[in-house]
Amino acid sequence: MSVARLTVVGLGLMGGSVAAAARRARARLAIRAVDADEPSLAAALDRGLVDEALSPDAAVAAGWFGPGARNDLVVLGTPVGATAGWLERLAAAGYDGIVTDLGSTKRLVIESAERAGGTFRFVGGHPMTGSERSGVGAASETLFDGVYYILTPTPATDMDAYRMVHAFVTSLGARVVSVDAAAHDDAVAIVSHVPHVTASALVELASSRAEEAGADLLRLAAGGFKDMTRIAAGSPDLWTGICLDNADALVAGLSGLEGVLAEFRERVAAGDAEGVRALLATAADARRALPAQWVPATTRLRELSVPVSDRPGVVGIVTTAASRAGCNIEDIEIDHQSEDSAVLRLVLTDEGSVEALLADLEARGFTPVLRPLEEEA
Repeated sequence: MSVARLTVVGLGLMGGSVAAAARRARARLAIRAVDADEPSLAAALDRGLVDEALSPDAAVAAGWFGPGARNDLVVLGTPVGATAGWLERLAAAGYDGIVTDLGSTKRLVIESAERAGGTFRFVGGHPMTGSERSGVGAASETLFDGVYYILTPTPATDMDAYRMVHAFVTSLGARVVSVDAAAHDDAVAIVSHVPHVTASALVELASSRAEEAGADLLRLAAGGFKDMTRIAAGSPDLWTGICLDNADALVAGLSGLEGVLAEFRERVAAGDAEGVRALLATAADARRALPAQWVPATTRLRELSVPVSDRPGVVGIVTTAASRAGCNIEDIEIDHQSEDSAVLRLVLTDEGSVEALLADLEARGFTPVLRPLEEEA
């Protein structure tokens, strides 16, 4: 099951890039766009990113989201607050297709999807990429190439819906990782939201000191300062929403950062050269250990077959177990054996511990089978 008809709601950087990457992947894919900003709609049409474009009210009036509407997939590229409203609107319109989103926080969106009810099938998503630029004019067909794209299945997630979204995301050039929504929000607070607030704070510090010391201070800003604070140029409106949507995890992350900075401050104030060096060395080692962009060799891919009962939630159990073991899912397929049974087939890269994954699944009552994707001659 692949996407033949796509509707993107929200033509910002992310939504526009989804349309651009989908167009690159399949030139004949039917793509429609919905946005309240008429210039954005016009720009998307002019660039050939979409075939049709309407305002939200016009799209609803035209029946784009009614029962049996011509959409295989609706991608919500709106801020989290607006996404909740769109989920309610889709439920009210009777939309019965598949929906995913691009929001950087997931608990609130998943809760909104559950509250909305309706007949659509929802799969939460978050591409781990972005830019300090915004708007459809900044959209790029390569934005998702090689990046991690988080999917957050829940016990209510439909297996076929997850498979379609997984295949669609992979077609954009991204690498899918399945993570529990709560774990996702805690993690992105540390690796995305705290860094953005920190970059903004550094720019604010430099700007305030420039007022005291003269404008020459900012002229002296070297490449390192500019590189590490680039994200501070992002949309204040967008990031205000992100900070408040993930407030608990962000506050905890900022408190942790305050603790680390306090330790640096104390060791510097005490003239503790070895202590300062130890902190810097630990950070340097951790930074060097971060993986660069990686593409797996086909000969090292493995296929995991898991017989399952065809019920909501089972795909989330298996894919989340893969995430816990550090295993990355390159592809996923669902082979329906009967009305209530199926075989979930995952293609795994050579990351993580397959031994831990197999033990985890067996402890949960599954009987997984692992083999190389390509048998050696």
